[in-house]
Amino acid sequence: MKTLILSVIVCCLLPEILSAQNNSVFLTESGRVDFVSNAPLEQIKAGSSQVKGAIDTAQNTVLFVIENHTIEGFNSSLQQEHFHENYMETNKYQRTSFSGKIIEPLQWKTGEKQLVRAKGILDIHGIRQERIIKATLTYGSTNLTIASDFKVLLDDHKIRIPKVVSKKIATEIAVTLQAELKAYDKD
Repeated sequence: MKTLILSVIVCCLLPEILSAQNNSVFLTESGRVDFVSNAPLEQIKAGSSQVKGAIDTAQNTVLFVIENHTIEGFNSSLQQEHFHENYMETNKYQRTSFSGKIIEPLQWKTGEKQLVRAKGILDIHGIRQERIIKATLTYGSTNLTIASDFKVLLDDHKIRIPKVVSKKIATEIAVTLQAELKAYDKD
């Protein structure tokens, strides 16, 4: 049911974002997200290059969505299978998303960077949590890049790790997001 609600939100919000004035909406369908679990006995890396995102610079809104089935990497195919079936429950929780508002006024200067914070809802494993996430925006003439590093506690999203593998999977996951968003031209 929560997946259905998220799908409705994405379908409803994206057209609203896209109806904004020209050159204020920036989109990507090929952003990159990476996850690292640094546990005492093992380091696990995974990610996806199919992150979809939108930033509306006129409204200071941001939306990023990843289809969980696109997450791959890991140290083995069995580890990837366990991730999707046992931990993320990808069949049940198909998407991970962040939707929010950028707190600082944007200072668009081509070629310059700006550190911003976005306050919004991080939805992982069907658990919605309000977060403030820092990011660096780099302004281009017709594009915008975003880079962000943040941590996710598995307990915050009710992702349970069996005791037998607790030394191989960290309770805090490091997440990085990088994306180049291009100006949306509705013509």
